[in-house]
Amino acid sequence: MILCRYFLCFAVFSFIGWAWESVYYTIQQRRVVNSGFLSTCFCPIYGIGALLDLLVLGRIENIALLFISGMVLTGVLEYFVSWLFEKLFHQRWWDYTNWPLNINGRICILGAAAFGIFTVALIKYIAPFTMGMLDMMNPITIQVSSIVIAIVMIADTIISVRYMDTEKLWYVDKQSEIFENLAESRCGNMVRKIKDTLRR
Repeated sequence: MILCRYFLCFAVFSFIGWAWESVYYTIQQRRVVNSGFLSTCFCPIYGIGALLDLLVLGRIENIALLFISGMVLTGVLEYFVSWLFEKLFHQRWWDYTNWPLNINGRICILGAAAFGIFTVALIKYIAPFTMGMLDMMNPITIQVSSIVIAIVMIADTIISVRYMDTEKLWYVDKQSEIFENLAESRCGNMVRKIKDTLRR
């Protein structure tokens, strides 16, 4: 039962991560985006990151320390997964190359800060609420739900790896273009302001 509860938490957090990314990219690109490695509504890196936060940082009471620790822990995870996916599939599943203060395009300060905020929200609010909901569920329901979701995830993983479709990652390149154009626009505005100042 303990394993089933933790697995369902993993599934819930994976779904929240998938929903967040899909909505973000859909709004940004103005067309529907099914974000993540899998085809279904789960993004496992969020589930793994959330469980790591709970297991490693769950007892930290200080909000500032929790925020910073969350940034570091999830940042290391994101960097490692980005590197691993690129080695395995020869493709980047996210790219922060044109974002400010990034490291090899794998992580950036804005993303790390967002994950730090998520860590605080997770440990203080989301996880307790999720655990409370699971406490209200029948043990058989928990077990059956865990088995069904596990089968779906395993099948989806096998299919996604076997029939890898890198064309679904079009939004990664588009996102990079958006920030590249934004950076060029800002630099252009700065140059124009400097020229105007010198002329005066």
